[in-house]
Amino acid sequence: MVVPPIIHCDISSNNVLLDSQYEAHVSDFWTVKILKPGSHTWTEFAGTFGYAAPELAQTMEVTEKCDVFSFGVLSLEVIMGKHPGNFISSLLSSPSAKIAYNWPLIDVLDERPPQPPKKSIVGDAILVASLAVSCLSETPSSRPTMEVSKMLMTGKSPLADQFPMIRLGQLLYH
Repeated sequence: MVVPPIIHCDISSNNVLLDSQYEAHVSDFWTVKILKPGSHTWTEFAGTFGYAAPELAQTMEVTEKCDVFSFGVLSLEVIMGKHPGNFISSLLSSPSAKIAYNWPLIDVLDERPPQPPKKSIVGDAILVASLAVSCLSETPSSRPTMEVSKMLMTGKSPLADQFPMIRLGQLLYH
């Protein structure tokens, strides 16, 4: 964890580059904010609409959880093969949320790869989708941290070292 936290404020598909090993790297750091105690607001919006956390777009309050929300949008975009704008709108709209949460996962996955997906891919798709949806929580404090998200994506339990002291509430990411 970096102290003070560094917030990118513009995580989007336009700002992620792949190297020759297909490893992702974040680019375009002109919107970065180093979060100092008491400095949680901006005076004007900087970022990409469709990826910005609701609280950033509405109140200009910048927290580490803003990047977590954007990561959730980007993760869904990867597995859906397109920007998930309509899906996110449904998730964040109280009347539509129940409907969105009941959509079959297979119906929102990118249709371009051959169907049905191989079993080796199914587990990854479920992991990415569940993490992405938890990152999109309307309540910032309910979103996982980027550290937890990274560990989940790499298959490492963020709590493995703390096993004897784990409480059940710590296992709930959303």
